[in-house]
Amino acid sequence: MMESGGHWRNWVGNQSCIVRHRGAPDSEAALAEMVREATSNGLNVRCAGSGHSFTPVALTSGLHLTLSGLQGISHIDTARKRISVHAGTTINTLGKALKRSGLSMINQGDIDSQALAGALTTGTHGTGLTLGNMASQIVGMRLVQPDGSILAIDDSEPDMLNAARVSIGMLGVISEITLQVMDSYNLHEKLWRCTFDECMEQHDDLAANHRHFGFFWCPVPESRHCYCLPDTSSVSTTTSLSDVCEMKTIDITDAPPMESAFEKIAYSSEIYPIEYVPNFHELEYAVPVKYGKQACTEVRKLMLEKHPTCIYPIEYRFTAGDGGWISPFFEQDSITLSVSGQPGTDYWNYLKDVDDILRQFGSRPHWGKLHFLGSEDVTALYPRAGDFRALRNKLDPEGRFLNDHLKQLFG
Repeated sequence: MMESGGHWRNWVGNQSCIVRHRGAPDSEAALAEMVREATSNGLNVRCAGSGHSFTPVALTSGLHLTLSGLQGISHIDTARKRISVHAGTTINTLGKALKRSGLSMINQGDIDSQALAGALTTGTHGTGLTLGNMASQIVGMRLVQPDGSILAIDDSEPDMLNAARVSIGMLGVISEITLQVMDSYNLHEKLWRCTFDECMEQHDDLAANHRHFGFFWCPVPESRHCYCLPDTSSVSTTTSLSDVCEMKTIDITDAPPMESAFEKIAYSSEIYPIEYVPNFHELEYAVPVKYGKQACTEVRKLMLEKHPTCIYPIEYRFTAGDGGWISPFFEQDSITLSVSGQPGTDYWNYLKDVDDILRQFGSRPHWGKLHFLGSEDVTALYPRAGDFRALRNKLDPEGRFLNDHLKQLFG
């Protein structure tokens, strides 16, 4: 049953809306009935997930759904190493369940409190030159359509699956996701600090020789505190505390669990996440990997010379290309470069300057993070954008799963 609405805000408070109705279904049938009732009354429908998007993707004045009542693994195919998961399950909860079942996700990002459906279908990723984003692990989905019917998609329909993997809730409300997973594995993490020049010199070798490599560039000593990064002075190759890179490599290992100050071995999903305080507003673009070092160098120069008060680190990671029609990584191996503005400050000109640099490389945004794309940019950057818009219009001709933000981009 739909409940009366109210005020909703995201995790960092930069997006909010007043909704007419709220819904918290505890089954696919209840979800389908809420969607049917809302759309038959002319209301638009959006899901909030865990509210981790910095963009207005979750906003609506109609029916606002949380899928937090749809939790857990519904089925495990041990032979094919596939799991079906209810859409509201958090990544953290899924990791614990997989560990108990002797399985692991292929890769994941560095925040694990997000709802699975929201994280995957906005383009969330981890790092690894040969590893796709998290949505590339999707092999099946169940989506509630505007009339309450269920659209089931699997890998027997590769075009439909690639359209839906990263679709920002525009093709239906996801009730269940089936993921390709793998046998349980441990990861060996190593942290250290070096100069920016050292990082750039080692960039290609570290990316090629480790399953996972990424870094945070910190312009000033205070930068690392913005993201709760540890003090790696004792394992640093430099005495400088400014203009340094906080480095990380991670590899699969058969060694038993251990932990020291800057080295750790543990189950996969216990290594991937790090702690973030919700004190930042983030922009992140996927840059073709061949331009990664150049893009990072130019953004660093911008921060040091034009915006020295913008001290949040650059986060830099790798993601392999995939087939998702509106994935940031569509047929494009990429690095991802993110910067953040401090809440309560006027950071818009800074983010726009970063956008001006990154768009010259044909970069594409994470849909849940701040960006400056318009409809024409989407058409230019995503070769299958026209196909996606046509499919979206076919499945939802009245645009019930759109909001003003998404209508501007994909309507």
